[in-house]
Amino acid sequence: MKKKLNILLWLSIFLISLGINAQSTKPMINSTLDGVVIDEITKQPIPGVNVQIKGITHSVITDLDGKFSFQTGQKYPYILVVTSIGYVNKEQIVNDKFIQITLKEDVKELNEVVVIGYGTTSKKDYTGAAETVSKQALRSTQRSLESALQGSVAGVNVTQTSGQPGSGLSIRVRGGSSIQGGNEPLYVIDGFPIYNSDVTSGVLSGSATNPLSSINPADIESITVLKDASSTAIYGSRGANGVVIVTTKKGKSNIMAVNYDYSIGQQEVRKKVSVLDAAGFSRLRNAALFDTNPSLGPNQYLSEAQIAQLGKGVDWQDEAFRTAQTQNHQLSITGGNNQTKYAISGNYFNQEGIIKNTGFERLSGRINLDSKLSDKSRFGVNLSIAETKSKVAPSGLVTALLSMPPTATIYEADGSYTLRNPFENIFSNPIATLNERKNRAINTRTLGTVFGEYDLLENLVLKVSFGADLIANKETTYIPSTIYEGLITNGEAKIGNSNNKTWLNENTLTYTKVFNDVHSLNVLAGYTQQSSTRDFVTTGSQQFVNDITSDNSLQSGNLALIPTSGESKWALNSYLSRVNYNYDSKYYLTASIRADGSSRFGKNNKWGYFPSVAAAWQIDRENFFSPLSNVINSFKLRTSYGSTGNQEIGEYQSLSTLSSVKYLFGDQIYTGFTPTRIANDDLGWELTNQFDAGIDLGIFNNKVFLTLDAYRKTTKNLLLDVQIPYTSGFTSSLQNFGSVQNQGIELGINTSLSNGDFAWTSNFNIAFNKNKVLALGSDAEFYTFGNYILKVGDPLGSFYGAVTDGILQTADIATKGAFTGNATPKAGDRLYKDINGDGAFTTAADRTTIGNAQPDFTFGFSNNFNFRNFELAVIVQGSVGNDILNGNSQALELFNGQQNASTSALDAWTPANPSTTTPRAKLDPAPVFSNRFVEDGSFVRFKNITLSYNVPKTLIEKFKLTSVKLRLVGENLITLTNYSGFDPEVTNGSSISPGTDTGIYPTAKSISAGLSVTF
Repeated sequence: MKKKLNILLWLSIFLISLGINAQSTKPMINSTLDGVVIDEITKQPIPGVNVQIKGITHSVITDLDGKFSFQTGQKYPYILVVTSIGYVNKEQIVNDKFIQITLKEDVKELNEVVVIGYGTTSKKDYTGAAETVSKQALRSTQRSLESALQGSVAGVNVTQTSGQPGSGLSIRVRGGSSIQGGNEPLYVIDGFPIYNSDVTSGVLSGSATNPLSSINPADIESITVLKDASSTAIYGSRGANGVVIVTTKKGKSNIMAVNYDYSIGQQEVRKKVSVLDAAGFSRLRNAALFDTNPSLGPNQYLSEAQIAQLGKGVDWQDEAFRTAQTQNHQLSITGGNNQTKYAISGNYFNQEGIIKNTGFERLSGRINLDSKLSDKSRFGVNLSIAETKSKVAPSGLVTALLSMPPTATIYEADGSYTLRNPFENIFSNPIATLNERKNRAINTRTLGTVFGEYDLLENLVLKVSFGADLIANKETTYIPSTIYEGLITNGEAKIGNSNNKTWLNENTLTYTKVFNDVHSLNVLAGYTQQSSTRDFVTTGSQQFVNDITSDNSLQSGNLALIPTSGESKWALNSYLSRVNYNYDSKYYLTASIRADGSSRFGKNNKWGYFPSVAAAWQIDRENFFSPLSNVINSFKLRTSYGSTGNQEIGEYQSLSTLSSVKYLFGDQIYTGFTPTRIANDDLGWELTNQFDAGIDLGIFNNKVFLTLDAYRKTTKNLLLDVQIPYTSGFTSSLQNFGSVQNQGIELGINTSLSNGDFAWTSNFNIAFNKNKVLALGSDAEFYTFGNYILKVGDPLGSFYGAVTDGILQTADIATKGAFTGNATPKAGDRLYKDINGDGAFTTAADRTTIGNAQPDFTFGFSNNFNFRNFELAVIVQGSVGNDILNGNSQALELFNGQQNASTSALDAWTPANPSTTTPRAKLDPAPVFSNRFVEDGSFVRFKNITLSYNVPKTLIEKFKLTSVKLRLVGENLITLTNYSGFDPEVTNGSSISPGTDTGIYPTAKSISAGLSVTF
C-alpha cells in the first residue's frame, strides 16, 4: 500500500509539471522579446511576475530565473505592463529584442494582507489590533515556531521555561489574566485551533517535550498575532489570551521550485554560575565546623597543607556541559498551474543538548495542496506528519551540578561511580545520572485539515472543513542499580504511553458584496464542533537481576509496580457570526458574536456568549486631509470593545469525583474509593472584557509606518480554589471569584529606506503593561503561596519574603539579635527588618512584597541591511523592570559546608572581616527567603545575527541553479544583564510564581553556517 501511494504521489507531481510547461497557441510573429525581471535592491530575479503588452491580452509569467520571452504580432516600440505582488506596478517601453526590468518593493502592499479568524482581509480595511511577524524573524529559528515571536510583536512576551532542546516557551499576550486557568494563547494552524498543553504520560522526569516543536518552522509562511477583543472574540471561549494564527507555505502558479537548505552549527552554555573550587569549599567547610565547635580548632576538615594540594577539584559544570552540535536539512518542492498548486517538504533537525546525553531530533514531512475543481468549487489539503525524539535531563540535575562539593569525586579508586555527596546533604552524582540514567520521550504527531469551497451564488461561498490532530506519546525511564537513585530499588524501569485525538468540523458561509461602489459588506456565519480524547497507561517494575535489558524487559524485574491508566474527554460546539462594513474605504464597522457550549463547565453554565464591536476612520481619505497627503500617506483611527473567554481548566472540574485508594483491613489489602472533589453546577467561564484604541500612520511615501495601541482588559469570574466550610467534607472548591486587570500601551514602527545598492528595513516595537489583581474570592485581601503572594492591588507574580538589614555585629547582639530570627543570635548572622513592628523578626510575621516578575516594558528591534549581494539581519530583544527569584543563589548561600556555595562565600563575615554584607558560615542554617535572592532580571539580547551572501547569477547559471545563498548565523551571542544566574530569560510558566529560576536547564548560545540552493 505504501509503495502504491508513493507511485501516485510522484505521478501527480509529474502531471502537474506537464501542466506548468504547457504552451498556449502562438500568435503571428512580428517581433521577439527576451527579458529578465529583477529586484531593484537585491538584484535577484523575481519569479512569477506578470508581463503584459499594454492594450492587448497577451501576457507571460517569469520563470524561476526571472526570465520571460515574447513572440508577438506587435512591432517595436510597444509598452509592457509589469505587475507582481509586493512590488510597485511598472510600465516599460520596449525598443529592442532584450530588456532588463527592475521592480521596487511596495511597502504598503507588503502590509496589505492580514490573516484573521476564518478569513483574510487587507491591512487598510482591518479594524482590530493584529500584527504579523516579519519574514526575517521567521527565518531566524529552526527550533520551534514560538521562538519566532520573541521580540517580534509588541505586547507579546515570550520567556524560556527551559533550555532543554525541544522544550517549551511561555507566552503572554498583553499580560497574564488567569490565576489557575491557562494563560497561553490559542494557536490556529492552517485553520485548526490548538491549545499547546504538554502531552505526557507522567513517566518522564524533567521538562516535557513541547508539542509545537513537531512543526517545522521552515514550513511557515506567516504568523499573525490577534491581540484585541475585536480580533479574538470570533474564537470565543478560547480567545482571552490572544490568538496566534499560523499559515504554512503553499504552492505558486506556473512556478516549480526545488530548494535544499542545510545548516550545521555548535552551541554552548551562555555562562556558568560562579561556585567555589576545592580550596574555597574546604575553607568554607572548615569555617562552618569551627563555628559549631571552636574547641576543635579552625581546620577540622582539612589542613592548609592538604588544601594546597587539592588544586581546583572537580568542576561539575565543566564535566556536564559540552559544546553541542546542531544540524538541519530541509528539502521543499513547490509549484502548480492555474488549477492546482502544491507544496511538499521534508525536514530533519538534530540538536544536541549543551548538557551531556540530552538532545532533540525531529523528522517531519508536509504536503499542502490547493486545487480549483471548477469555476465554482475549490478543494485543499494541509497535512503534516512528524516524529520527535527527546533525551531529557532528569529533574534536579542542574541543582546537583551546582551543589556537589568540588572535593567529591566522580569515580572511586576502583573505577565505580561515587554515588553521592559525602557530607550530610544528599545529592546524587550528577555525572553518573547523566551517563547511566535513561530518560526519553518519543512523540508522533499527525495534523491535517481538508476543506472544500463552493460558490452557492455569485457572492455567497460555502466552506466545509474537517481536521484531525493525533499525538502519540511514549516515555521510558530506567534508573540502574549502579547509581545512587537506583540503589534502593536495585534498578527501576517505567514505561508510559498516552494518546491525544482531536477532531474538528467547521462550516461557514461568507457573503461579500459591494453596492454602488461605496458600500462594502462582508458577512460570515458558521457552525463548528471540536472534540478531544486523551488516554494514558503507565507500568513498570523494580528489583532487576541486572541492568542489561533496561526498560525493554519489565518482566525481568522481581517487583511489579502498580499500573495506572485513565481517559478524559472534552467537546466544544459553537455558533459564530461576523459583519464587516465600510463606506467608501473611509468608515469601517465590524461586529461579531460567538456562542460556545463547553463540556468542561457546570450544567448551569455550559454556554457562553462573546460579542465584540470595532470601528475605524481612514482620515487620509477625507478631502480636508489632502494638504497633508504629501507627508502623511495613511492615517487611520480605530477602536474596539469585546468579550472573550477562557475554558482551559482541565476536564471534569465541575463534577464531583472519586479516587481509588488502598487500605489495610485485617491482614488484607483492599481497594476502595474516596471523594476528592465537590460538584459545582454553576462553574462557568473566566470572562475577559477588553477595550482598545489605536492609530495606524504611514508617512514619507509609507517608508515609515507607525502603529500605536492603548488597551485595558479586565478578567472577571476567575477560577479559584476557595475555602469552604469543613462540614462539607472538603477544604476547598473551584469557583468563579475575583478579577485581574491588564492595561498598557504598544508602539510599533516599521521603516523601509533605500539608496542605490543599499537598503535598510527595520521593525521596532515596545510595549508597556501594568498587571493588577482587582479582587479575590470571599472578600479575601491576599493569599500566600510559598515565596509568592496573591494580593489585591498588586500584580501577579509578586515575591513575598523578608527584607535584609545588614549583618549582626558583636557589639549589637543584645540590641539587634532579635532581628536575626535565630533563637541564639550570633555575630555574622543576617539581620532582617521588623515589618510588623513587634520588636522581633519572625519569618511568619515579617514578610512583605519584595518584587515582582512583571516587566515594566519589553521591546524588540529587528534590522535587515542589503548591499548588493550581501544581507545582514540583526534581531535585538529585551525586557526591563522584571525581577527574578534566584532559587539557585538561595541554595548556594547557605554556607553550611555540606554542599558547594557561591563565590560570595569568599567574602563571608568573620571577626577579621566585619564590614561585609555576606553572613558567616554555619553548619546548620535556617533558610530565610529574602530580597537578597530577588534580582533584577532586565536584559538586552542580540537574539539573532545573520550574515548572508547571494552568489552572483553568472557563477551559478552554468549549473542550472536559480539561486545559491550562504549564511552565517549567531544566536544569543551577546546578552547584556546584571542577573547572576545562567540566563535572565527564565520562568516556570506559572501565573502565580513566574520568574522563578531553580535548577532550570540553561539557555545556550550558538553559531552556525548554512547553505540554501534553489533550482
